[in-house]
Amino acid sequence: MKKFKTIILAAGKGIRMKSDLPKVLHPVCGRPMLGYVLDVAQGLGSLKTYVVLGHKSDLVKKHLTGNVSVVIQKKLLGTADAIKSAQSQLKDYKGDILVLSGDTPLLNKETIKNLIRKHQQSKAACTFLTVATACPYGYGRIIRESDGSVAAIREEVDATAQEREINEINAGIYCFNGAQLFRALKKVTTSNKKKEFYLTDIISLFVKEELRVETATTEDFSEALGINTREDLAFAQSVLRRKILKKFMLGGVTIEDPDSTYIASDAKIGRDTTIRPFTIIESNVRIGSQCTLGPFCRIRPGSTVGNHVEVGNFTEISRSTLGHGSLMKHFSFLGDAIIGRHVNIGAGVVTANYDGKKKSLTKVLDNAFIGSDSILVAPVKIGRHAMTGAGCVVTKGTVIPDNGVAIGVPARIKK
Repeated sequence: MKKFKTIILAAGKGIRMKSDLPKVLHPVCGRPMLGYVLDVAQGLGSLKTYVVLGHKSDLVKKHLTGNVSVVIQKKLLGTADAIKSAQSQLKDYKGDILVLSGDTPLLNKETIKNLIRKHQQSKAACTFLTVATACPYGYGRIIRESDGSVAAIREEVDATAQEREINEINAGIYCFNGAQLFRALKKVTTSNKKKEFYLTDIISLFVKEELRVETATTEDFSEALGINTREDLAFAQSVLRRKILKKFMLGGVTIEDPDSTYIASDAKIGRDTTIRPFTIIESNVRIGSQCTLGPFCRIRPGSTVGNHVEVGNFTEISRSTLGHGSLMKHFSFLGDAIIGRHVNIGAGVVTANYDGKKKSLTKVLDNAFIGSDSILVAPVKIGRHAMTGAGCVVTKGTVIPDNGVAIGVPARIKK
């Protein structure tokens, strides 16, 4: 596959989302949907990726990583105008240009690779992705000649009643010959009901000029799904969540009830770990091997769980580390805590990490035993082989020495 550059269209307001957050930043399984599209471009080896931004561009910029340049579309005048905004940065480039939409988080990298390969082998001016669906509402329809060749893409708002019956839709993914693309952009007009510059109009322009136009097809409608509403977002979340769970199960993780389990896309889980029902594992979480989590367990961002750890029912871990071989079986909360190896966290234990102004750290060293219903008012430090009695309150600034025992309210340290 020859080298190419990528333009990602991410300037829209997403009015139907009814949100102050830019559409492409709405999270799907723990990360902004735009991140998945960037992954596809970068995973395919794009020489450079240009992200076209408009609405609240400063917010979106903070989430861009890798070999990415930002292009600002000053006025939201349509997809062709968005591409034109990037023209100055690509004026000396003669190769192929992949065009992706920033609101399509379910793209499959292999599908796009096949599209690019077909485009380059056929030497087409444009190759774009289509999919057949029983419910084409909201999508541009593919108009074909009697011989099956492409004649045009008709946006739904401009389509006739007969054209709206067509079930082959435009997925909004294109590979263009760069020189032909920018030449054709000059001829795109706003002669449509939305009075916008449609990128799709370039297809009929190419056909009239007898330039080669090809299509690649996917059988998976979800790849073409552009997120326009909260309902679309929920659907994308459900599809991607299943893919994530399948990946973990194929990697040796037991998930007892996938329907009630949520795992963020960037979580890491070791082999032979069992995830019991109603467990939530959020972004930036690392779980070791041969652990048991749940049921009704929540591991929040920034947490790490070692190997051979048990985290049981109605438990929550936030920005904390739970060391190798430790137990936390019932009704407990760890926040901003570093827990050593082979520590027992009794039922009802709480680290009171927030005093109303700042969050403080709790440290529990190896082999300590934290008795049921203990409250650790951070910052505290509990030494190796130390113990807290049931129901005690370890107050702010307390250090329990190695082998020490603390009991009472407030906790008193016994020699």
